[in-house]
Amino acid sequence: MKGKFITFEGSEGCGKSTQSRLLYEYLQVKGKQVIYLREPGATKISEKIRDILLDAKNQAIVPEAEMLLYMAARAQIVGEVIKPALKKGIIVICDRFLDSTLAYQGYGLGMDIDLIRRIGKFTTAGIAPDLTLFLDLAVEHGLKHRQASLDRIEMRSVNYHLRVRKGYLALAKQEPKRIKVVKVEQDKFKTQAKIRELVEKYVF
Repeated sequence: MKGKFITFEGSEGCGKSTQSRLLYEYLQVKGKQVIYLREPGATKISEKIRDILLDAKNQAIVPEAEMLLYMAARAQIVGEVIKPALKKGIIVICDRFLDSTLAYQGYGLGMDIDLIRRIGKFTTAGIAPDLTLFLDLAVEHGLKHRQASLDRIEMRSVNYHLRVRKGYLALAKQEPKRIKVVKVEQDKFKTQAKIRELVEKYVF
């Protein structure tokens, strides 16, 4: 793969979407060939799966189905967009990837981590990010940002979201070269400055 693959991870309300977009715009200004994606989503099929997963009315989804639906959406985005882009030498920025499933369905719902990894390897065709930026913010603070309209995952208990955050921190300890923990600042541009520094250091 000639291109570079950068993913953003974090619990709810951490500013992940804002920060990933800011990086995308920054790299565009620098003249880089770059695309921006979100997970689940970014393709017609994956967006339909996203609607099912996040619809607050779909409370009956069991953990196994939830995990496999995320994987199905991921398989589509990898095959349709990510793999072809990386082959062309394009930088791919993705808002969430496999680490989200490990954190949310593995650590959060208590599913078998090794099983998720095995299915994940098949789903992603072995493609892994060159750099993953985990935006770390206290769970209670992040959830305050989302009170207006909660999706099915955001509606879960604070204890669930605490397990997700602990899961992300555990993953960062397991793979410190790839996963970098970025403490979220009140000023979004200060957070972005940290992100750009890491991207310059570890990707270019």
